[in-house]
Amino acid sequence: MRSQRRLAGPISRILQPIRGRLIVAAGLAGTGSMLTLVPLAGIARLAHIALDPALAHGEVWPVILASVACLFAGMALISLGELAAHLADNRLTHRLRLQAMQRLGQVPLGWFTSRASGEVKQAMQDDINTLHSLTAHFYTTTARAVGAIAISVIYLFAMDWRLALIAILPFPGFFLFFGRAMKASGGNMEQFVAGMGRINNAVVEFVNGIPVVKAFGATGRAHGSYRTAVDAFAEAFAAFTRPLVGSMANANALIAPVAVLGVVVIAGTVFVALDWMAPVDILPFALVAPGISAPMLLLHYLTHDLNNATGAAQRVQALLDTPVLAQPAPEEQQLPNGTEIRMDGVAYAYDGQHKVLSDITLTLQPGTVTAIVGASGSGKSTLARLLLRFFDPTEGRITLGGVDLRHIATPELYRRIGFVLQEVRLIHASVRENIALGRPSASAHEVEAAARLANIHERILALPRGYDAVIGEDAQLSGGELQRVSIARAVLLDPSVLVLDEATAAADAENEVAIQDALSRFARGRTLLVIAHRLDTIMHADHIVVVENGAIVQQGRHASLLADKGRYAQLWALGGYPASPEEVASPC
Repeated sequence: MRSQRRLAGPISRILQPIRGRLIVAAGLAGTGSMLTLVPLAGIARLAHIALDPALAHGEVWPVILASVACLFAGMALISLGELAAHLADNRLTHRLRLQAMQRLGQVPLGWFTSRASGEVKQAMQDDINTLHSLTAHFYTTTARAVGAIAISVIYLFAMDWRLALIAILPFPGFFLFFGRAMKASGGNMEQFVAGMGRINNAVVEFVNGIPVVKAFGATGRAHGSYRTAVDAFAEAFAAFTRPLVGSMANANALIAPVAVLGVVVIAGTVFVALDWMAPVDILPFALVAPGISAPMLLLHYLTHDLNNATGAAQRVQALLDTPVLAQPAPEEQQLPNGTEIRMDGVAYAYDGQHKVLSDITLTLQPGTVTAIVGASGSGKSTLARLLLRFFDPTEGRITLGGVDLRHIATPELYRRIGFVLQEVRLIHASVRENIALGRPSASAHEVEAAARLANIHERILALPRGYDAVIGEDAQLSGGELQRVSIARAVLLDPSVLVLDEATAAADAENEVAIQDALSRFARGRTLLVIAHRLDTIMHADHIVVVENGAIVQQGRHASLLADKGRYAQLWALGGYPASPEEVASPC
């Protein structure tokens, strides 16, 4: 009952599109299972005919033919049921993966920054695979087991209700021990599933961090989180299985075929001695009663699969229920008039609680360069991501050309605002496809022109297949080179507003020069928002904004900010820069 109540939640929602198909599949499999047991009754009947001269021997062939016909009909129905279940599973798997992909395409881009890739991978791949055992096997196998048990019990009671009662006595004892075991281990299921999730995340983090580990020799520390996750899972697994061992051993012993047969033989011998039954009447019980053990044990294993599927369904449903970025209705969509960007009283809090920005009021004039500076964790990148609509502000609004970003369709927004972030995100595809990701219809000439402007064209030509080389396969590019590919992608979109968030932070000196040169040419005539740690790279910006603890504490040009001797001057001094701007050479 507990399993059925749990089934009514996320699993019920997940299986809604194929529930009818699964019911049909279960009905076919259950009926087929019943028919395959008819030959056992046939054997018992043949024994009666052989041992009782009073019975007509002309019944032999009809009994044989009926038994064989039922056997093959049952096998055919079981096969049809399994086929129907697997077709339903294929339909559901396709539907879930498509829904997950569509959902992830609609969630705020900022959602991904707060999620480990292992979590998404577990829900989209591992958990959907786990549901396969539920949709393709659970219902048909359960129906087969229930059908076999039901027809066996009905047959035994039809033969002799007294011996039937004794023959099934071990099975209530099985449920007693089984229920105790499930109750004892059920409390540890959550820790068991959480441990699996931690291992997934630890593996992804460890693999992604291998280059750093090798470079800095931090092998012990790098292995530490993975070992901790494995040890925690081992403890959770032991806590989950320890209560099962003793109780399930007793339960399995109670309904072992030998034990059930022993009960039947002892009780049957007593019945024969009391002249309640003929010896041949014990044969149906000896043939059928021990056979109930296998489907009964199968139900136990299916319950375990159901517990796993329940957890998987919860995670998949949670992914499908992820809040999406609100899109304006067609009648509400507006087109910006110009490229002026205004932030009016903008505030943002992660998860609605941890406030990282408050009362940000700022204007980015068309064709100007605005630099956002501040210490790490001050809210600079969050501010940039709000402009890119990775998420919406919890207070205030941001407008582009006088239109609230929430009233601009996402494709229209990203045609006007481009970005180059510190974290490069390329897909497993050719270099050409990565550059043309935002404009798949771009010609080869346009793609190459964008690559030239990004200072990456010559490097791409040096690859084994040039622009057709696949990222991660025959296109082995450095971090700075991958960054220039992402710049080429932004160039191809030709946006009027450009957001740069530490685009050169992870590049070496040579790549940094190439990236800075590419960005300088690309930025001409565009409205720029630049996030920077190195103040010497933005000292010639038209407007510099200093952010501290999520609020603007200073803004102005470089010289006036230094003269104010406020937070900007402190940051400038901490960077070890000369005291006056005249002593600083122009940046690239």
